[in-house]
Amino acid sequence: GYQVIILDELNIALHYDYLPVQEIVEVLANKPRELSIVVTGRGAKPELIAIADTVTEMRLLKHAYEAGVAARVGIEF
Repeated sequence: GYQVIILDELNIALHYDYLPVQEIVEVLANKPRELSIVVTGRGAKPELIAIADTVTEMRLLKHAYEAGVAARVGIEF
């Protein structure tokens, strides 16, 4: 079985109501104890924060775009 699952940018999908937050919370709350699930994206919903074991908020200090580097497929979008 898997030890880690990364749900990249799930918070954005939840922010725009593309997925029902209650269904996601229910699935995450009932995951196997030994499974770690990482959810990324800005603006986590309070319901998700409430059931999370660890919540980290990152903030931008420097970005390549400011130095003229254009956004790249697969990196920024």
